[in-house]
Amino acid sequence: MDGTAGGADGPHFDEGFRHGLGQLLAWRRDVRHFRPDPLPPGLLDELLALAQLAPSVGNAQPWRFVTVDSTALRAALADHADAEARRAEAALVADAARLDLYRSLKLHGLREAPGVLAVFSDDGPEAGHGLGIATMPEALAYSTVMAIHTLWLAARTRGIGLGWVSIVDPAAVRAMLDLPDRWRMIALLCIGYPLAASDVPELERRGWQGRQDWRVNVVAR
Repeated sequence: MDGTAGGADGPHFDEGFRHGLGQLLAWRRDVRHFRPDPLPPGLLDELLALAQLAPSVGNAQPWRFVTVDSTALRAALADHADAEARRAEAALVADAARLDLYRSLKLHGLREAPGVLAVFSDDGPEAGHGLGIATMPEALAYSTVMAIHTLWLAARTRGIGLGWVSIVDPAAVRAMLDLPDRWRMIALLCIGYPLAASDVPELERRGWQGRQDWRVNVVAR
């Protein structure tokens, strides 16, 4: 962004900024391997404050970030993820090569990452007064995903990586953390400094799934 305050349309984002944004999107990675270095004091608060700037239906801001600081809870979550990963192997038994590749993947960093966040979406927030969800109540969850993405990009600009752990049972995690039933689990996130940075997704590097050309996912009518 250039140094001007901007006019009626707001600040001016120049070509250098746009190039940097493209690099940020390219280098945002789902991290599984973390350095043990702790996050600097106050950094997580700074990132969560930026996540609060995400768009949300009716300005409901339904995201609920739960910091998991307890060593016992983190160990329980890691054990649970490991058990769910082993259970998921049943779907791959017919493809021995794919099963071997699956077993070789590191699916979470819950034991190594310096920070763990569980992210929930409140299905009945007071904020927003129900605007925009009469026909699409799932827009609340979509809003929470936007907050996660905002957090992810803000973290990457500070050299911090996030890893989204999806091999968990949402109800089990909510019970472990003793949270309200109306809080829908969206993500379990590991957060910390990546062991090594890359602009190529690990699953692509490991031969699981490459990045598709964007045109594959565009339909014209």
